[in-house]
Amino acid sequence: MTSIALSSAAPTGVKADAVVVGVAPGDADVALLPGSESLDKALKGSLAQLLGQLGATGKADEVTKLPAMGAAKAGLLVAVGTGPLAEPGTPARHESLRRAAGAAARALAGKASAAVALPVLDEHDAAAVVEGLLLGGYSFDRYKSADPKAPLASVTLIGPGVKSKGVKEAVARAEAVSVAVNRARDWVNLPPRDLTPATFADAATKLAKSAKLDVEVLDEKALAKGGYGGLIGVGQGSVHPPRLVRVAYRPSRARKHVALVGKGITFDSGGLSLKPADSMPEMKSDMSGAAAVIAAVHAIAALGTKVAVTAYAAMAENMPSGSAQRPSDVITIYGGKTVEVLNTDAEGRLVLADGIVRAAEDEPDVIIDVATLTGAAVVALGKRVSGIMANDDELSAGIHDAAGRAGEAMWPLPLPADMREKLDSPIADIANIGDRWGGALQGGLFLQEFVADGIGWAHLDIAGPAFSDKAFGYTPKGGTGAGVRTLVRLVEDLADGVS
Repeated sequence: MTSIALSSAAPTGVKADAVVVGVAPGDADVALLPGSESLDKALKGSLAQLLGQLGATGKADEVTKLPAMGAAKAGLLVAVGTGPLAEPGTPARHESLRRAAGAAARALAGKASAAVALPVLDEHDAAAVVEGLLLGGYSFDRYKSADPKAPLASVTLIGPGVKSKGVKEAVARAEAVSVAVNRARDWVNLPPRDLTPATFADAATKLAKSAKLDVEVLDEKALAKGGYGGLIGVGQGSVHPPRLVRVAYRPSRARKHVALVGKGITFDSGGLSLKPADSMPEMKSDMSGAAAVIAAVHAIAALGTKVAVTAYAAMAENMPSGSAQRPSDVITIYGGKTVEVLNTDAEGRLVLADGIVRAAEDEPDVIIDVATLTGAAVVALGKRVSGIMANDDELSAGIHDAAGRAGEAMWPLPLPADMREKLDSPIADIANIGDRWGGALQGGLFLQEFVADGIGWAHLDIAGPAFSDKAFGYTPKGGTGAGVRTLVRLVEDLADGVS
């Protein structure tokens, strides 16, 4: 992992392979942001003009490289665009800095060191820049035969605010959260032949034991004996049987208890309701929710947050075969409710139902499930925004606010009571699909049926942001680790009494 050092020195005097400054759109040439003054002075006030001649505009994610020409000890000068930079202390400003730092980190892959002189005024700016650097420098090269370009080994963060109160703590938090996000990305990017329910459960178990967290794994025999009909039904068509993983963090003097439930479909062919061929390659990412909740509980534990957290990862592989569940089968979810399975490609809600009912037995204050649940959420919100559905308006608002501060785009969606009848079944308690309209909302309504009375619950549909078809800012191509930062921030809010 990239090491981070803090310095109040001028960027011209720091030994590094490259020095990074920020620029924004200007009236004529680009506008130089605070942190670039000494470099501009060394270049006799010509830096903005030089960048303009090279085509720089200051827009977000834009990177312009030029030789430092003796203006700094670093040989390379990198100007990264922030777009219009918002006022200090705002989530919009922090996200602009996070994206700029991420774009710089991606552009500097293969370099050993950099001095980063983005406009850091306080601990919040510093944390955003560090997150951007660590998330933007991520790459998944495990299966490449050629030597990949390594991420930056070391960064010196420069700015007037780097010595401010709370910066060291904020940077340490950013490092812990970034480790968790990148861990989730690694799992999502693994080919499905190498991440089956059993191997995923083994990885989660090994990680939990290394962090001295309580962990329990139910295999297919225990799931069948316990009546986990969702996991058994979805997984019965695969040679790789399902698992339910429970990881618990129990700090002393915990102020709240949160249960996290993640969808862990390690590959989703659609089952007998087979997906089109061009829809399948990304379906290794259908376990992104499980990756998010496992990674998040480890970050929460590493930060010592005074909230008890129990993560449930419902893992199965959804495959077509002679043993696969059929459209029109009726299964019994853990706890006794029956479901008529009309479409085997609406499988995530079945395994989540098992997890939600089991999570309620731990008597948490709040249950939050995270899932790449519906294509309808992508149609409604696009590829970069997750949906929030909840049985409590205050909880929904708290998640929305936490997501904004964490830098993850999420938007509240309703759970219209009049749509519930679309899920009626003539032979079971509920059907797993209704009609084609409002599919994301119907998914939320289905899950709500399995939430115990008196427990706050929210459903995060991360189907769009969980897997990216291109790199931008600090987001890589492939698995993104969507949801981790929001979950960590929300649990911290609960510890602080904010939500």
